[in-house]
Amino acid sequence: MNKAYLVLGNGMVFAGRRIGAAGDSIGELVFTTGMVGYLETLTDPSYAGQIIMQTFPLIGNYGVIEPDFEGKCCAKGYVVRELCDAPSNFRSEYALDEMLKKNGIPGICGVDTRAITRIIREEGVMNAAICDSVPDDLTAIQNYLVTGVVAEVSCKEKTEYPAQGEEKRHVVLIDYGAKRNIIRCLQKRGCRVTVVPHDTPAEEIMQISPDGLMLSNGPGDPAENTFEIAQIAKLVGKLPIFGICLGHQLTALAMGGETMKLKYGHRGANQPVKHPESARTFITSQNHGYAVVNESMRGIADVSFVNANDGSCEGLRYPGKNCATVQFHPEASSGPHDTEFLFDEFLARMGGGNDAEG
Repeated sequence: MNKAYLVLGNGMVFAGRRIGAAGDSIGELVFTTGMVGYLETLTDPSYAGQIIMQTFPLIGNYGVIEPDFEGKCCAKGYVVRELCDAPSNFRSEYALDEMLKKNGIPGICGVDTRAITRIIREEGVMNAAICDSVPDDLTAIQNYLVTGVVAEVSCKEKTEYPAQGEEKRHVVLIDYGAKRNIIRCLQKRGCRVTVVPHDTPAEEIMQISPDGLMLSNGPGDPAENTFEIAQIAKLVGKLPIFGICLGHQLTALAMGGETMKLKYGHRGANQPVKHPESARTFITSQNHGYAVVNESMRGIADVSFVNANDGSCEGLRYPGKNCATVQFHPEASSGPHDTEFLFDEFLARMGGGNDAEG
């Protein structure tokens, strides 16, 4: 392996070894705490524009299994402590380094990911570059912005997926960067799923006449998606809605709320959220750098889940609107399945009309 450098926006430099594709890359450096699920992480479109760093020290030990992919590889780079070059798994098709090369993702291994994670936790998320030589000028790194990524990762045309077994409901899924397991979770519950691009007008969705509307996860700053927000505003209250991650944030903005950027975000498969009504705590999978401002939703929606670590908004229900959204991933691939019951609740709400509990 050739020598490579991870250069942070604050000027700190970490020397390591090149993995993945050749060439320099700049992105927003974020860390994820999952011990497993690196394939799902690398293929989650929500990481578009970002360099992913795994906090777990050994990555690649079970190789690459393409049926486990959640979408396209959209990351700007990949950072690990140690990359396994001899995977052991009966399902493995090839090694992780080959996957990075095939998808054009530059990476670096052999760096102290624990030290880098502590820097991000203390200073906040920052930009970084993976490069073959340390640049004299950090302006390009420091000025990098994650913009326009929803349009990059969304599908380009409408696609339909049949229900598994008897068809019970028809759901339209707006693709802001959807993970495939959202579709699978709906299919196995008897839903036919029509996936439409991010910029589909509200009027076109209503012409399809679905039983419910699913708003997917996705990357970037939710506030920049002004057209998408305007369409959701037209649809809330017209049909049952379930939003996940970016879909949760866009709905809050559409209803008059606000979002904020978190210091370093929530990424991993071990994020605890509290359900105030039942006093239960669920372990969830999350991947987001923005959150809905709790105070901005007073009089608009009821907070249904809160983050047990920092108290940030993890879920909202809109009374009388038959609309519920969550910040975490109930489809959780990979991750805990503690909150997959929310899909069952969505199915029940699709049978209850607009007066069903929101």
